[in-house]
Amino acid sequence: MDSIVDGSLRKLVESGKVMGRVVIPKGAVDYFYSEAKAGRSVGFTGLQELDRLAREAPNGVTIEVSAEVEGESYERLKLSVRDYALRRGAVLVTSDPIQAQAAQFIGVKVLYTGMPREGKLRIEEYFNEKTMSVHLKEGAAPLAKVGRPGSWLFVKLSDRPLERSELEEMAREIIERALTTTDGFVEIDRSGSTIVQLGDYRVVITRPPLSDGWEITAVRPIAKLKLEDYNLPEKLMDRLLSRAEGILIAGSPGAGKTTFAQALAEFYASRGKVVKTIESPRDMRLSPSITQYSKNYADMTELHDILLLSRPDYTVFDEMRDDEDFKLYVDLRLAGIGMIGVVHATTPIDAVQRLATRVELGMIPSIIDTVIFIDSGQVSKVYELGITVKLPTGLKEEELARPVVEVRDFLTGELEYEMYTFGEQVMVIPVGQRRSSLSIEDKVSRIVPGAEAEVRDGALIVKLPRRANLSSRKVRSLKKLAKEENLDLRFVPRED
Repeated sequence: MDSIVDGSLRKLVESGKVMGRVVIPKGAVDYFYSEAKAGRSVGFTGLQELDRLAREAPNGVTIEVSAEVEGESYERLKLSVRDYALRRGAVLVTSDPIQAQAAQFIGVKVLYTGMPREGKLRIEEYFNEKTMSVHLKEGAAPLAKVGRPGSWLFVKLSDRPLERSELEEMAREIIERALTTTDGFVEIDRSGSTIVQLGDYRVVITRPPLSDGWEITAVRPIAKLKLEDYNLPEKLMDRLLSRAEGILIAGSPGAGKTTFAQALAEFYASRGKVVKTIESPRDMRLSPSITQYSKNYADMTELHDILLLSRPDYTVFDEMRDDEDFKLYVDLRLAGIGMIGVVHATTPIDAVQRLATRVELGMIPSIIDTVIFIDSGQVSKVYELGITVKLPTGLKEEELARPVVEVRDFLTGELEYEMYTFGEQVMVIPVGQRRSSLSIEDKVSRIVPGAEAEVRDGALIVKLPRRANLSSRKVRSLKKLAKEENLDLRFVPRED
């Protein structure tokens, strides 16, 4: 059955390496039918392969379906196939190494087809060294996202719209490769959608009725960064090493959150820390010392027990979306495990608010101590959280003093937000900041983290670190700052 799904049986028949009578178990047909009815990709792929096998079989090959081979389950069906081959003296064609070993042990002749496949997938032809992702949809021209996180553009790869048959063939090829190689697996298989991890590629396949047509999205990381590549301030590096144990990494989609989380995981692992991850799907590219768990193959209770008993120093949770995810993060953090959570947020304070709606306000600083906001692939803001009892800013009656969670800019120490309860509401109040109290050097470092500045000869000289991410928005901000100070603007490399 595995050799049907991965296409190896059909290719042997087409090449003339298998001739004569080819027997297909009726139980296999029934299995593929039931899986296809449930919307799972293995069913569609199996039926498509059987159809192609019947249509493309050359002269001298007879395709038969045997009702003698049945099974109540997938594994019982494999057992029935082995017994049938033994009784009939037939050759068993399989790409399953365990099935091959078991069949050979009882005396069945085996043609094993499970060698790793070679050659490029068709979808890989759409990628080059700068391609982040490829977006293919039936009836539409193929598109690619080219560049790097925070600085990319969509490129049309062809003017010709793709046909459904092309998408179906690419999907079959991707699933076949994932089932027959050691670096690929089907992560999620639902009615209407399939998510595959294949080497560096994360592939999302959708089909009707979930989507209005066949669609394939393939994403590939174009760079694996180290934490040192981010040119983080020494103060932040010291915090990550000594004090940060409840970390939120936030940012908008495509900003580079997972890339930074990956670098942080490797940073801790390189310093002798035990690091594990929770992912859905498992698409982070990490060293073998870091164990990666999938949410799709275990419930939250099982993951909680595993992590609580194995006691990692840090667990990276990529990405946290619903109440169950946040509950697991909170439970493990309160149990003393260092936690790094990745969340979607358009502003840094949004990440804190997502937690504030799920736990008591006074617990937040015990759960989250550091919020790192990623913008355009770089760290653009870092918050630290603390709690105190005081009269919230803006209130005047002393009897209204209460516990207040203070959200401060970690690098400058400025208070930016206060969070407190008023009645039954959680208030998140921005605190007015005196921007004029900041030095011009501080203002530059806020715009471009890691940059240094000095004023000399009537010019604002910005010293850029290696691999600085200087987007057009940041350049405009620097020009505005220089204009406000009546200075020219110059850029020079920073001497490290």
